Amino acid sequence: LCASGMRAETARYSVPEEAERGSFVANMAKDLGLTGEELLARQARLVPEGEKQYFQLNQHTGDLVVREQMDREELCGQSEPCLLRFEMLLESPLQSFRAEVRLTDINDHAPVFLNKEIVLKIPESAVPQTRFLLESAHDPDVGNNSLQHYSISSNEYFHVYTQRRNDGGRYAELVLDRALDREQQAEVAFSITAVDGGTPPRSGTALIRVVVLDINDNIPVFTRSVYKVSVAENSSQDTLVVVVSARDLDAGTNGEIAYSLFQNSEENLQTFEINPETGQIRLKKPLDYEEKKIYEIDVQATDGGGLSTHCKVEVQVKDVNDNAPEVIITSLTSTLSEAAPASTVVALFNVRDRDSGDNGRTTCELAGHQPFRITLLAADAYALVTSETLDREQVEEYNLTVRARDEGSPALSASKTLLVRLLDVNDNAPTFTQAVYTMVMSENEPAGRSIGQLSATDPDAGENARVRYALVPSPTGTLAAASFVSVDAESGTVRSLRPLDYEKVRAFEVTVCAADGGSPALSAQAVLRVVVRDENDNAPVLLHPPPDSSAAGELVPRWAPSGYLVAKVVAVDADAGQNAWLSYELAKATEPGLFRIGLHSGEVRTARAVTERDAARHKLIVLVRDRGQPSRSATATIAVALVDGFSDAFHQLGHDPASGEQPQVAEEQMLTTYLIASLCCVSSLFLLSVLGLTTNALCKTRVRAELPPPSPSCYADGDLASNGVGSMGTLSPAYRYEMCLTSGSGRSEFRCLRPVLASPHGHAE
Repeated sequence: LCASGMRAETARYSVPEEAERGSFVANMAKDLGLTGEELLARQARLVPEGEKQYFQLNQHTGDLVVREQMDREELCGQSEPCLLRFEMLLESPLQSFRAEVRLTDINDHAPVFLNKEIVLKIPESAVPQTRFLLESAHDPDVGNNSLQHYSISSNEYFHVYTQRRNDGGRYAELVLDRALDREQQAEVAFSITAVDGGTPPRSGTALIRVVVLDINDNIPVFTRSVYKVSVAENSSQDTLVVVVSARDLDAGTNGEIAYSLFQNSEENLQTFEINPETGQIRLKKPLDYEEKKIYEIDVQATDGGGLSTHCKVEVQVKDVNDNAPEVIITSLTSTLSEAAPASTVVALFNVRDRDSGDNGRTTCELAGHQPFRITLLAADAYALVTSETLDREQVEEYNLTVRARDEGSPALSASKTLLVRLLDVNDNAPTFTQAVYTMVMSENEPAGRSIGQLSATDPDAGENARVRYALVPSPTGTLAAASFVSVDAESGTVRSLRPLDYEKVRAFEVTVCAADGGSPALSAQAVLRVVVRDENDNAPVLLHPPPDSSAAGELVPRWAPSGYLVAKVVAVDADAGQNAWLSYELAKATEPGLFRIGLHSGEVRTARAVTERDAARHKLIVLVRDRGQPSRSATATIAVALVDGFSDAFHQLGHDPASGEQPQVAEEQMLTTYLIASLCCVSSLFLLSVLGLTTNALCKTRVRAELPPPSPSCYADGDLASNGVGSMGTLSPAYRYEMCLTSGSGRSEFRCLRPVLASPHGHAE
């Protein structure tokens, strides 16, 4: 879209520099064939090529006007033409038009001389037509507005000639018309004017002073043609080397002598300097005997008239012990096997001292106690060799310092540090950080979860120290513990392979192996013991009453006191620890205040003494809960019957406990009926009792005459247990019942007399 909206043509306009703000440049709408409404609707705007916007577009008229005054010399300097480029962007559709405005020069600058007074020194011996170059004036304008020609004021000795350079610039040459005579006129003064080509033209003026120099007919003469001196190389900067001297027979300025270093090398000019008035030659920097042993300096003496003469200075540099020995390594084995034998060559090096004589003689030694030594091969040539066996695990690398010392006074020394790294040999097996690793994993933990990490280290390096972990296969016939966990070969992370049941597997051991990557590989073993942590994944299981029975029946005599043991709920939990700690509570009871249960024992006891007003049948729901998180529970249902004897107990147990629950109102209504019936029966019962006693006495007399004497047989605890009476219930031994039967009894029922209660003095009868 952008490419289709671009136009290759470039609109070109021009505007003079320094144009006022708002000055009209062109009507771009007309040039582009657009109306003001189109410019406004399509949001026409200008995008400059540079950072600053010098033009502004009127969207209503399409006029391009000056936004800010422009100085051509500031924007373009001497470059011509001076172009300011921009783009006009239109939207809907997107179009771009390129344009450039040429900034035309105006004559707003006059030529300017850098110095308002120009001084020329010309000897009176100068011949006519000699040309002298003058300082040029500067005009920042271009074209015709720039500097065009020079002129001078009227005088009898000179005229000016304007010359043109290749770049178009103009400069002035002063031409001598006739010979100068210092005795007639010692100085000539006139003005020079530089004029540009603007309309109107601008100009700049400067004053020229020509000083006529006297003729010098005597040259200076040095006291010696060659000066020879010696300087120690450790002489400091600004040390005096020598003083040269010359004299001139002329008087005045022609007899004044100035000294200088003439046609010397760059090295001489950087090393020596001379005082132009006194002729003292001093050092600009210290000398170095090893770099240069002798210097030759040419000195020139010039008088005030420009005549000069020369002499030579020879500087001999004296050697001092200012250079320390230099250790030059010619061959270095930076890596060395730790199994290298003694006398293995590690490095070859030379020792050099740039001084001479005793200052240049050297000795070499190895600093510190190291398993290396230095052997002399030839003059100033040495070898560094091993002196004993090496062990990389003790020292991985050696920084060997070779120290060289000369025999100067004072002696100087230098040292060179060599870094020798030992290459590893697989001579160390991996070592576990622990002989036995104990890790804990939760039962039912999903496969793939990390339960710990093994760690073994190998003091070797590289592949020899790369430890890989693996499980050692279990012997045949043992628990396949390797199927429970896996070990990451690289990191040693132990992960579970499948969920485990604490109730089946509480702990297991497996052997792990750590082997390095050497050749041959070395290895070590450790024991991994994994302990399975119990989770509360088993609910309590009821042993008594059995969970498959709808309700367990229990008998409680009406005379039971508070704390009487009714039943005992027995439950177990397959979990361990806190998850297997069970607590018992009554979740629901027909009469909540009559019974209570032991929190931890599960024993159901009466909370108070049983009364006649208590209902004959009760239903208890016991909640058994463990202490896991979250806790699990089970419930047991116990049916309790309040009885006066065992016959009544059978009758009570033969009915549904729920059917015996009658409203209190019905009992009150029947109470009156019972009382009336009782009054009617009292008289009859009295008569029947008297008749029964009489009949009973007569019957006993006849039976005793016919049968042997009665021998009652009482069944002890053992007998009851053997018949299943004492062992099947939930009553404790302290609450077993005593029952006696006569051998001659013809009745098939037995009577409950009383419980055998424990007492400090023994069992009751």
